[in-house]
Amino acid sequence: MILSNATLSQLPAQIARPTYDRGALTPGIVHIGVGNFHRAHQSWYLHRLFQQGMNHDWAILGAGVRSYDAAMRDKLLAQDCLTTLIELSPDSRRAEVVGSMVGYIPLAEGNGPLIAQMADPAIRIVGLTVTESGYFIDPATKGFDATHPDILHDAANPGTPRTAFGAMIAALRLRRQAGAGPFTGLSCDNLQGNGAILRQTLVSLARLSDPDLAEWIDRECSFPNSMVDCIVPATGPSELALVREMGVEDRAPVTHENFRQWVIEDDFCAGRPDWDRVGATFSQAVHDFERMKIRILNGGHQVIACAGDLMGIETIAGCMQSPALRALFHKVERDEILPHVAAVPGFTPDSYIDLIDERLSNPAIVDTTRRVAFDGSARQPGFILPSVRDGLARGSPVSGLAFVTACWARYCTGVREDGSLIAPNDPFWDDLTQVARAAKSDPRAWLAMPTIYGDLAEAPAFAEPFADWLGIMHRDGLAAALERYLAA
Repeated sequence: MILSNATLSQLPAQIARPTYDRGALTPGIVHIGVGNFHRAHQSWYLHRLFQQGMNHDWAILGAGVRSYDAAMRDKLLAQDCLTTLIELSPDSRRAEVVGSMVGYIPLAEGNGPLIAQMADPAIRIVGLTVTESGYFIDPATKGFDATHPDILHDAANPGTPRTAFGAMIAALRLRRQAGAGPFTGLSCDNLQGNGAILRQTLVSLARLSDPDLAEWIDRECSFPNSMVDCIVPATGPSELALVREMGVEDRAPVTHENFRQWVIEDDFCAGRPDWDRVGATFSQAVHDFERMKIRILNGGHQVIACAGDLMGIETIAGCMQSPALRALFHKVERDEILPHVAAVPGFTPDSYIDLIDERLSNPAIVDTTRRVAFDGSARQPGFILPSVRDGLARGSPVSGLAFVTACWARYCTGVREDGSLIAPNDPFWDDLTQVARAAKSDPRAWLAMPTIYGDLAEAPAFAEPFADWLGIMHRDGLAAALERYLAA
């Protein structure tokens, strides 16, 4: 059955579908970056509200700003922006069709259609999932990177921007001129303080071309911090085959685990949906939830992903089935990450590690080590190095985190333990590979990348075990290094 509005009533009986009138929905949200995660997470929460007969003026309009977004737009428009979500538990699966997205804004050079839509007073929230590395953060200072070519373009051409942030600023300029008021900028990316980072990017970019507008944005718009969580693999041939097996022809299905969490600061300048009625948590303690999730889940992903790929293990669940890698996960987590994480309502750090073990071990979720290891130049500083700095500040052990860093350096040589080649897996792969190969004979070369490590090369408690672990990996192999670490 080809997925569309017209065929919803003809779907197989076991597939849940919208019970609301999609034709009566009106948009209140523009979301930039409608990849798998957004459609399995934020879009799902809104769908659940619609199913309860609530908030029908908060439907989503999808958007993108890069040329590759056109392919997703074509796929979604061909099926009326419907998506089949397939929840995969270790022993069961279930599917539902989500209908909270009602359109996808045309892509155009200069982003005119996107700007016009965001300027519409009916749009009260602009959401983003543009990846951790998409916010133009200077890796050395953590401030705004005003030197990026796209930023320089948007500053010089504020009416025809390239970036999502430039488009948001252009729309806010129109809203201010028309007296339409501000909107809320809602980041849904895995960044600690993602709302504050979005504010920094937007206000800093606006200041380059219109300081008065920048002050208005800073004063009038709101940017709630949020923590998002759901493991959502990429869609490939097996996922396409799975949805067909269930009786649906969906060009963009999404598989996901049987767990979701969304914690949000209740700071919305133009109203919001009642997401708390369908499981989201509004809290002023978002940073504690963020720290637990980013350090333990995202950090735990980095603990095992590079090592697993180097060993030829293709999935995260496969890593957790390896006694050595599962032991690595628990030793690093409990000895060197857990001490720097506070309890949150519902979870102690210990119980959260057990939950993450269970989630990562789910064999039904085909989440690849390659996907999780991607963009280490952003993920290692974001998910691993904060725990290193906390450990150094407290005088507690960091040798296991140094081991994880050495695994990434070894990974970036581009060759697995069996001699097979690793395809480029980072936006800066060529540069990283060059440094990683130099680090074979001089480990200090790896830590001498200031945009990633800052002054950590000058911290003997981290730099010395890093050099030792990397030397063992190159001389005796990863398995020998892993055995030695676990025996320590």
